[in-house]
Amino acid sequence: MDPIGSITAKKDSSLAMLLEASRRDAEIHYFEQQDLSMLSGKAIGRSTLLTVRDDNDDWFDFGEQRDIELGGLDAILMRKDPPFNMEYVYTTYLLDRAELAGALIVNAPQALRDMNEKAYTAWFPECTPVTLVTRSMDQMKAFLAEHDRIVVKPLDGMGGRSIFVIKKGDNNANVIFETLTDYGRQFAMAQVFIPEITLGDKRILLVDGEPVPYALARIPTGDDNRGNIVAGATTKGQELSNADKRICAEVGPVLRERGVLFAGIDVIGDFMTEVNVTSPTGIRELDRSFDLNIAGLMFDAIEKKLSQ
Repeated sequence: MDPIGSITAKKDSSLAMLLEASRRDAEIHYFEQQDLSMLSGKAIGRSTLLTVRDDNDDWFDFGEQRDIELGGLDAILMRKDPPFNMEYVYTTYLLDRAELAGALIVNAPQALRDMNEKAYTAWFPECTPVTLVTRSMDQMKAFLAEHDRIVVKPLDGMGGRSIFVIKKGDNNANVIFETLTDYGRQFAMAQVFIPEITLGDKRILLVDGEPVPYALARIPTGDDNRGNIVAGATTKGQELSNADKRICAEVGPVLRERGVLFAGIDVIGDFMTEVNVTSPTGIRELDRSFDLNIAGLMFDAIEKKLSQ
């Protein structure tokens, strides 16, 4: 994971998972990317034993350190936040070796590589708004001309970074297209704008393909189009709609088949806009709102996998 000392404890989903592991008397080994290596085909980690507690001001202690073979662990939770760069990809190669040596990796390394959070929506076109992925600034201009109002964003961002809503006639459109595509040298995404964003960008969590029955709607502020908490959006828990359930019925079985035990899909109105498999969040907010234990559901799924 990212450095545990830098998280915001009251809303961090990784901490929710750690607390559940602790409740189940698991021995917790903590790693950052810099602690991993591979020697003669064996994935190795410089482990730090970790204890955690549900205290927003003082939530962890470190114990002894030692080198261990990752394949000897029961389960490894990969909770490193994007950016999804080559260092991330290299880390999944090490996790591949740990998986082959017997560890359960959550989520499966191959799925982490294959399922870009933006681009993987293309595998479910019936669930998504009209979407363009391109390096071409001309194609983006034509897409805007056809659809009047669009959302454009990079393929490797998170937390609402570099997301733009553009209307036809916007004089800033060209410079936005130039910036996102680096003058045609990198891919970016454009989607038809969904006006229901004012009601919230819904985060729906799925555990082994099954949706949690409540979504976390992230509602943009009056001066921002982005439904991201880090961009200032407020949150509201709500039951899944029929459209939400239909989308989950399409997406969930595919995620389960690909070894994704914990995912978060983003839904605006009746359309899915992202599939998040790297380090989805939202556990603690939904747990508090509806007296849930989502990490408990995830660890039930992990223990079921380990017993098979």
